[in-house]
Amino acid sequence: MSTSTPDASRSPDDHCTPDALLHTAPARDITPEDYVMAAGRDVTPKNLDWARRKMEKEGPTAVERLLP
Repeated sequence: MSTSTPDASRSPDDHCTPDALLHTAPARDITPEDYVMAAGRDVTPKNLDWARRKMEKEGPTAVERLLP
């Protein structure tokens, strides 16, 4: 027995929420450590310095560029 609802039986008001509305990236709360880990790098002094410079230079767009 299937638990999914066939498209034909869905209400016209039943729709999917766009992905952009489901996920947020609070850029102001991101730390250099968060940025390094999100970039897939090891947390080292060198990578933390890299993240600080990148975040200072690019602002919130630095974090946005890491998102898929």
